[in-house]
Amino acid sequence: MPFVSVLEGLKNARAGGYAIPCFNVFEGLAADGVIAAAQEKRSPVITAVYDFFVDKPNAPGLVAFVRTQAERAGVPVSMIVDHGGSFEVCVRALRLGFTDVMFDGSRLPLEENIAATKAVVRLAHAAGAACEGDLGHVGSGSEYATFGALGKGFSDPAEVERFVAETGVDSLAIAIGTAHGEYNAPPRLDLDRLAEIRRRVPVPLVLHGGSGLPEELFRAAVAGGIGKINVFTDLGITCARRVAAAVAAKEKPSYFDIIGELRESFRERCGYFMDLFGSSGKA
Repeated sequence: MPFVSVLEGLKNARAGGYAIPCFNVFEGLAADGVIAAAQEKRSPVITAVYDFFVDKPNAPGLVAFVRTQAERAGVPVSMIVDHGGSFEVCVRALRLGFTDVMFDGSRLPLEENIAATKAVVRLAHAAGAACEGDLGHVGSGSEYATFGALGKGFSDPAEVERFVAETGVDSLAIAIGTAHGEYNAPPRLDLDRLAEIRRRVPVPLVLHGGSGLPEELFRAAVAGGIGKINVFTDLGITCARRVAAAVAAKEKPSYFDIIGELRESFRERCGYFMDLFGSSGKA
């Protein structure tokens, strides 16, 4: 199947009551594991590349690799720039061949976020890509006890409604209680806020900071209308532990032991999230 924009898949997810997983990748082994999981589970999948990576010398090669694997996979595979911090980085990502972009203007005042996001939406649509916006602030897990756990930075439903109407975004990342990285306090989600946001806007909703949520909260978020969930920290920790254990278990570990465990760790863990989010069998 060709490398495809995420938009149609997100619309299907919203209608079907499941979420498409989005996994950050930095190199080909992890990307290969992600796509292998999608093939095995017959799930659509989104690969994501952080803003700063777009300018790296190996970025064109990674995009080309994911595109080639996607065309062989037989399931929908997309690639989005994650937390794009400027119009320029979104331009570069689209020129590299990303299927979609995310523009993160969440730290800007509302008026500036609307104006900047609207410009990126026009850019993305002109290139046949979708644009994800961001409203509200998902902080880091290290500050969760004094930020997300207290409801700080959460998306305001009235502002969300205005933002979507004025920018024309195709999907929207919202803040309802998750955090990036490992939590330093038990996570909670404001599901009433999610329900109100979903009632007000027609676009697919996105949850960032997916690592570390209990399964019941993931299921509640999906049932409440979340159609895309971003995960990386969980994958990184799981992979590091698995590789370390494989090396420790062998008297003479080899390079091939390491790369094999890396790929398989991503394949297995990504498959777990596909089952959990309900995307398995939806390709």
